[in-house]
Amino acid sequence: MVEKLITLDNITMVDFLGVGNENIKEVASAFPKSKIVSRGNELLIKGSASEIIQINDIVQSLVKHYHKFGKVTQESVRSYVRSEISHLDKDASDETLVYGNRGNVIKPKTNNQRKLVEAVHNNDLVFAIGPAGSGKTYISVAMAVRALKNKEVQKIIITRPAVEAGENLGFLPGDLKEKIDPYLRPIYDALGEMIPSEKLKFYQENNIIEIAPLAYMRGRTLNNAFVLLDEAQNTTSMQMKMFLTRMGPNSKVIVTGDGSQVDLPRHHHSGLAEAVRLLRNVKGIATVELDTKDVVRHKLVKEIINAYDKPTKKSDQSKENRESAGA
Repeated sequence: MVEKLITLDNITMVDFLGVGNENIKEVASAFPKSKIVSRGNELLIKGSASEIIQINDIVQSLVKHYHKFGKVTQESVRSYVRSEISHLDKDASDETLVYGNRGNVIKPKTNNQRKLVEAVHNNDLVFAIGPAGSGKTYISVAMAVRALKNKEVQKIIITRPAVEAGENLGFLPGDLKEKIDPYLRPIYDALGEMIPSEKLKFYQENNIIEIAPLAYMRGRTLNNAFVLLDEAQNTTSMQMKMFLTRMGPNSKVIVTGDGSQVDLPRHHHSGLAEAVRLLRNVKGIATVELDTKDVVRHKLVKEIINAYDKPTKKSDQSKENRESAGA
């Protein structure tokens, strides 16, 4: 059970809580598995993380209502409760995965992104392969946030290998966490667009959302979790095997990567390509390939990716021609 304390400043409690705390009792009745206790100008909420977040959203809406109208009524409480519940129902009724902090709808924008969403619904392990900007990580994070909000999992675990992309960790300032955080920044950015900072801090402080380097996964069993391995092209064969064997009951796992951006030392093979090849025909495992048509960043990103791919494609074609001539 998780707890959250809400302090109500500059509020006349009887006008906010109602006679006999009837307003808070109205909120509590919509969430029977949680408990709300009023103490002075504080509300203590006890329950599951997902319900606490919903209750907190309702309370914050009521605080804004109070400061605008000077009073909270039972009818206004019912309205905000209905709004929160219908918001969840709407998420489940269309392609919407989650709503961003600015109210923007986050959902798949291309056919391959839709294939990724469908694959995750139908499989417990999904490999999402594609170039930078194709949405593979962003959509995966959105699906993890949605699963947590809808109580399908108890926590989110996001990890990526801390491989030095032309830089030396030892020369970076700070302790280990400060050295590694830059590698995890894209994950923080994605979560920051989908979860308000207060919620995200609450989730992380209570280990409901965990963001950590891949090495920290060793020896664990990841139960009741939505797990994302990002930048998986930079895993070695042994690292990939270690990660995939962490799967526990009631877990969903997405592995994302871009085969054109391998930062491993020379003569080290990517564990992602090997895993996709070995597991392609295993039931319950799916692979979704995205391409430049799925890139949703600046329009020039597609052109940049295509320009860099041309020499590689020509080299592959020349190799095939030489092999055919030799045959």
